[in-house]
Amino acid sequence: MNKAAAICAAAFALALPALASASALDQFKSFVSTTKSAKGEFSQRQVKMTDGSAKISNQSTGTFIFARPGKFIWTYQKPYEQLLQADGEKLYIYDKDLNQVTVRQLGNALGSSPAAILFGSNDLEKNFTLKEAGTKDGLEWLEATPKTKDTTFDRIGIGLKDGVPMAMELRDSFGQVSLLTFKKFEKNPAMAADQFRFAVPKGADVFQQ
Repeated sequence: MNKAAAICAAAFALALPALASASALDQFKSFVSTTKSAKGEFSQRQVKMTDGSAKISNQSTGTFIFARPGKFIWTYQKPYEQLLQADGEKLYIYDKDLNQVTVRQLGNALGSSPAAILFGSNDLEKNFTLKEAGTKDGLEWLEATPKTKDTTFDRIGIGLKDGVPMAMELRDSFGQVSLLTFKKFEKNPAMAADQFRFAVPKGADVFQQ
């Protein structure tokens, strides 16, 4: 999975304790409707199937901040530094090692991607089929299946606790799985008006796609 798709992957961890016993779907709908913005930290691992055995990649960690719809900053800090930032119209991918920025039109790109769940509008059931997926690792799980077949992921699992997503499992058509967990979640924090305005780093090469 490319690094840009990993955004789509995304962010969360603690609030609304009154929803602790609610179904995953009820918790998730409440979270989406009451969370206009958020920030926190994430960790990410990839699981690849090789000769019938699962191989887990090194863990990546970083921070996130988002404001619906379509504005976010997803920052990888370890083991490499990379920034994915969207201002509601364009997506900027900055590779610090290469000092290179790739710019893409955001447009409808969120659509049926995991990013739509975290950073898009509240109309999730337009693009996803949602259903309960049971309890695992102390979380209530929801399964989101894209309604269109031209997406990177076949299925997206969302693990919830106390009314907030705390983990995601992103499964692609090749059987690979990206695992994301979230912590230090802050719901609806104060943000500057220009919070998501991207500034090209000094001397960086810029490529339009």
